Amino acid sequence: MAGRERWNSRTAFVMAAVGSAVGLGNVWRFPVTCYRYGGGAFFIPYFVALLTAGVPLMILEYGIGQMMQGSAPKALARVNRHTEWVGWFALLVGLVISIYYAVIMAYSVSYLVYAVRGLFAGGVMPWSSAPEGFTGAYEAAFFTETVRRHSSEAGEMWQLVWPLVGGLAVTWAAVYVILCRGVGRVGKVVMLSVPLPVVVLAILAVRGLTLPGASEGIIYYLTPNYEALRDPATWLAAYGQIFFSLTIGFGVMIAYASYMPRESDVTNNAFITCFANCATSFFAGFVVFSVLGFLAYQKGGVDVAGVIDAGPGLVFVTYPTAVSQMGEFGRFWPPVIGILFFLMLLFLGVDSLFSLIEGITTGLRDRYNFLSQKFLTGAVCLLSFLIGTVLFASRAGIHWLDIFDHWANDYGLVIVGLLQCVIVGYFFRTDTLRDYINQVSEIKLWGWWELCIRVITPLVLGYLVFSGFVTALTRGTFYGASGTDFDRYLWIAPVSFAVLFVIAFSLARLTKILGLIGFGTAIALLTWLLLPATAPLAASAFSGLAAAVLFGGLYICISIARKPKAGNQ
Repeated sequence: MAGRERWNSRTAFVMAAVGSAVGLGNVWRFPVTCYRYGGGAFFIPYFVALLTAGVPLMILEYGIGQMMQGSAPKALARVNRHTEWVGWFALLVGLVISIYYAVIMAYSVSYLVYAVRGLFAGGVMPWSSAPEGFTGAYEAAFFTETVRRHSSEAGEMWQLVWPLVGGLAVTWAAVYVILCRGVGRVGKVVMLSVPLPVVVLAILAVRGLTLPGASEGIIYYLTPNYEALRDPATWLAAYGQIFFSLTIGFGVMIAYASYMPRESDVTNNAFITCFANCATSFFAGFVVFSVLGFLAYQKGGVDVAGVIDAGPGLVFVTYPTAVSQMGEFGRFWPPVIGILFFLMLLFLGVDSLFSLIEGITTGLRDRYNFLSQKFLTGAVCLLSFLIGTVLFASRAGIHWLDIFDHWANDYGLVIVGLLQCVIVGYFFRTDTLRDYINQVSEIKLWGWWELCIRVITPLVLGYLVFSGFVTALTRGTFYGASGTDFDRYLWIAPVSFAVLFVIAFSLARLTKILGLIGFGTAIALLTWLLLPATAPLAASAFSGLAAAVLFGGLYICISIARKPKAGNQ
């Protein structure tokens, strides 16, 4: 494609892809998931999932992006014009994730400022300086009351937390500066921003492993429990971890690959990206569990399991708790380790965040090529900042983050991955894509790749979606109620994701599908009216969704079947 931007080098592309894949989830999600599902034994299903889902999907996204020389919507439209909407839906889900992802970085900005303050306060960390008369774990209260200023009461939950608004402004300004000049500047930035977190991880690992009790934490992390391999939940957790940690389903890797020349290697780049991501996750486990072992030791030799937390609690409560207790080894250790740790989080987060925005702006530029890179990047960053401020920088922001993360990850990304496998595996000549990839790649593809794309990966992802729906219907809601005033607003997230489908079909100019969505909505409303008042709302929502999917899927399949396959054109 004449005039399309190109990466400065293959190294720049690989570094950008690795930076996108390696994010905050490598630090707070993988180590705890590994511990909960068999310890060292978890690596068996983890690598099986990597080879049967992670690598094949990465090759698929790199392949169609590079072969079609377009963003996710454009590449899938070149497969078949009726599948363009899947690319737009992927980008929109990525936009939602980027909006709430940025507020986690705003938390990191706040903690970085507090760590710097501790450096000038003789090593006394603000999150460990409990006010007089306070009893209990102050670090948790500090995160809740000082950083987030959390409240779920109707009269307070919409109030803004201004330090977080400032953190969001800094984050989005950085993203704009990085992206406004295109992939050329991105290629230069990632040469620093990707290796730096690894260097910081290495420093933290050396310090962590020299702490008393660190060995106990590492033992908890790696001790294999082979009985866990008999539990299907272990294998599903492995596939979920691989899928969510590689930035698959966002449209990002398709966009990044589209900036590579058509003759560039595909499979080698995919293997490098996947294994670099997994190696970072494995390494991060040593950093996290060495500190958890130290924290257990400091609390009088309690069991390591008693100090383990997941998600934001691990990096904003548990880890700072351990950092504040390093003062006995020298007063400079707490602020220095705190500064390094939160700098690492910021660099890990910003690489993933700007890759999500780059995927979106690439899709928009392919559609609206008369708009400049600076304008599109500025518009997307400003919109994201405003939405993020209203929802996620509010005093109920952690609830919004939790519910949108649930919908985006458990449903949005899995649906995109499933649809990509179906589109390429059954409505496109996979041998055409495979032959192209083999022609330009050092590592050749054989039947295993097609087996994964056609059978294994769709079955696993389909089961993840199906089990999620069954669980939701069983409990009568698609999200657990919190028992607060926030519950009255739970409808906003599912409605928002329904709107994403409408926008995706509109951008793809599939007006007939929009009619089917309206039909599904009417079915849902009718079911809701006819069901007894005690019936869960999820039942009516599911009936409408099922109607739209069944009739919409039938229409799409018939439309695709009437068109020649892209491989024959």
